[in-house]
Amino acid sequence: MIDYTMRGITADELFFKVNPVPAPPDKKFEIKPFFSRRIQTAKENPKINVVILECKIESKEDDPKPFNLTVRLVGIFEVNNMNTADDRRDFAINATETMFPYLRAAVTSLTTTALINPLVLPVVSGATLFPDDRKEQYTLNFDPKNAN
Repeated sequence: MIDYTMRGITADELFFKVNPVPAPPDKKFEIKPFFSRRIQTAKENPKINVVILECKIESKEDDPKPFNLTVRLVGIFEVNNMNTADDRRDFAINATETMFPYLRAAVTSLTTTALINPLVLPVVSGATLFPDDRKEQYTLNFDPKNAN
């Protein structure tokens, strides 16, 4: 059975920028964050896995947003007994569930500090945040050459 411990978490990037989007006072913007996750195994110790969890909101010409936001967190996990693809899938889901509350807090804190209405992400299960985690087939590429 897989066994993991989070050894640390840090913010790699916290970015906020107001966009000058003209809008009437009653205009409501649809804010749809984009989430991404990367998992890498450390070169020097295969038990150490680095999980990078990111939330982005970007204004586009066809879909303007009142602000751009990037929050990227890096979690360091010590993982034992991760031998199969199912173990890697379980670790990816569990690591996401462990880190997501920190991501939510960082997004809310960053928007509050920017003096706008706080953006509070919904509480979601780590198994539902990424579409790959919901499928029968699951692939997660571990590339030790690209580890930090």
